[in-house]
Amino acid sequence: MSDPLQQPVTAIKGIGAERALDLASLDIHTIQDLLEHFPYRYEDYRVRSLSEAEDGEKITIVGTVYGEPVVRFYGKSKSRLTVKVVVDRVVVTAIWFNRHFLKQQLRAGREIMLSGKFEQARLQITVSEHHFLDTNKKTPQQGSIQPVYSTTANLQVKQIRRWIEEALKEYGGAIEEILPENLMRKYKLVPRADAIRNIHFPESVAAGKQGRRRLAFEELFLFQLKLQAYHAMNRRASDGVAQQIPIEQVREFIRGLPFPLTGAQKRVVKEILEDMQAEYSMNRLLQGDVGSGKTIVAAIALYATVAAGFQGALMVPTEILAEQHYATLKELLVPHRIEIALLSGSATVRQRRDILAGLQSGLIHIVIGTHALIQEDVYFRNLGLVITDEQHRFGVEQRRVLREKGLHPDVLFMTATPIPRTLAITAFGDMDVSTIDELPAGRKPVETYWVKHDMLDRILAFMQKELDTGRQAYVISPLIEESEKLDLQNAMDVHAQLSHYFAGKYNVGLMHGRLPAKEKDDVMQRFSRGEVHVLVSTTVVEVGVNVPNASLMVIYDAERFGLAQLHQLRGRVGRGAEQSYCILIADPKSEVGKERMRIMTETNDGFEVARRDLELRGPGDFFGTKQSGLPEFKVADVVQDYRMLEVARQEAAEIVGLPVFWVGPEYAPLRRYLKRDDYFLEKIKD
Repeated sequence: MSDPLQQPVTAIKGIGAERALDLASLDIHTIQDLLEHFPYRYEDYRVRSLSEAEDGEKITIVGTVYGEPVVRFYGKSKSRLTVKVVVDRVVVTAIWFNRHFLKQQLRAGREIMLSGKFEQARLQITVSEHHFLDTNKKTPQQGSIQPVYSTTANLQVKQIRRWIEEALKEYGGAIEEILPENLMRKYKLVPRADAIRNIHFPESVAAGKQGRRRLAFEELFLFQLKLQAYHAMNRRASDGVAQQIPIEQVREFIRGLPFPLTGAQKRVVKEILEDMQAEYSMNRLLQGDVGSGKTIVAAIALYATVAAGFQGALMVPTEILAEQHYATLKELLVPHRIEIALLSGSATVRQRRDILAGLQSGLIHIVIGTHALIQEDVYFRNLGLVITDEQHRFGVEQRRVLREKGLHPDVLFMTATPIPRTLAITAFGDMDVSTIDELPAGRKPVETYWVKHDMLDRILAFMQKELDTGRQAYVISPLIEESEKLDLQNAMDVHAQLSHYFAGKYNVGLMHGRLPAKEKDDVMQRFSRGEVHVLVSTTVVEVGVNVPNASLMVIYDAERFGLAQLHQLRGRVGRGAEQSYCILIADPKSEVGKERMRIMTETNDGFEVARRDLELRGPGDFFGTKQSGLPEFKVADVVQDYRMLEVARQEAAEIVGLPVFWVGPEYAPLRRYLKRDDYFLEKIKD
């Protein structure tokens, strides 16, 4: 084998077939995988003086046993052993739980090393590990920083530690450098082999930090390199179609819209139309807060592609949203003799057959639909523009299939989940990003209040007042029906309560995910027409539904929702000229839950909400879906390392833009890295 690091882990002494299976469950198959199984924290066994120790910190101290140990038994076979230990001429109480058998060994005068949690006020240490130092056996970790690894039930951290130590001793010399020398000099990065040694077994805190810094930069840089190379190759291939858009005709269409565009809308329309006219395929993310007017921008882009002689497709995650977009776009585009169709899972066999024939013949110019659009029997005559709304709800594969329905069509992804710049760069680094950061004129910010459950009577009185002025209200519940596990208000209970409260005066509707599509559609239509005054719902109203007359959003058990979801729900109101309100009924037990409620009452800015959400939850959970395309970095943290991410992106874009990158020997390791991906394998020739 040419690369010794690609040997199976069984090449390491002590790893047999059974242990190899245990390691495989951690996704460790080769020696390289083992070396790249990095610690997630460290145990610091460096002996400290008490003056350096902080309250609540885990520390290691050395002292002399003083006085008699005392054991107290309590409960069933539970015990507490205490003994005084003199450390730095200070008497400290050492405590062990369920280690009563140590009493005989804790003789006065014995020197002992203790590791555990230190309580400063009581001068007390709860011992997790101890070693007697008069046995002439030097403890393996004494005075060092020891790595702690994620493991399985069948493997101990000590075993993994030992195997990695063995792998470094045997194969450390085979670790190749991958980063170009000029980049390492520029950012003072230690060599790759040193970084891997330092992150596993740091000789000092500084060495560990240097190792981590190098490997975090490498991860971010290599990820960005892949995105930038993909972007560059797509553009370099010039495989798109330069759409001949009649710009004056598009301007005329914009002038005829029922309201003027905001400055931000004008800016993003210009960016999109320029991309569509270029000879490479557009690959652009359009992000904007709820109610910022992305649908109008989509309508302009679709009008432009039809005016240029192409077809357009808009894919959305739910049928309700598809119907909403269909109604909006029909109103805007049909007067211009543009044929629009709605293709969803609930279409009849005949409707579907007619739509498919219309798309294939070119008689239908624009189709709006759910993932039904990507089924095998859907063909277009001349697809020029693909728009995906709430794009993070679709997997990378689903988006690719829709794109392949045409010959290199332009692609626009839209999201109403504002994404902090750090995540936009990470998850969508291969895209150009357009942002609508301005709300239409006249929009009043939604007033948001956080209340406890015992204020329900006042909330109902306030709802009555809003309904009496002719407004409508949403009431959101996290569950459809009662759950024994969670004591939450459920949609059916809430619907029954409100129906009784408003009996004979106002109609209360119920909508949830288990209703048949026709019933969902019916209740939503009745709410839109004002026949239903209060809509009790689960989060199916979260995306896209537009009822300008609704001025109140009440969310039960709001602590059960994420910040992004709460902000999306709040965005369902505040769409008319009247003042709107959002009431969060919540009694969060955790600090994070309380912080979420505070953030919602402090800001209406979706980008600020998203930034704070990212800080609270971390990048892995931000999208709430594994299909987001967000990588799971082993070392880097896109929240903490956001400056490093920016630098990595700039450097990757610059290197990929160099002609020498594709042929020069100094960049050969990077090209080899890219060629591990099938997409680049055939495209990069060495």
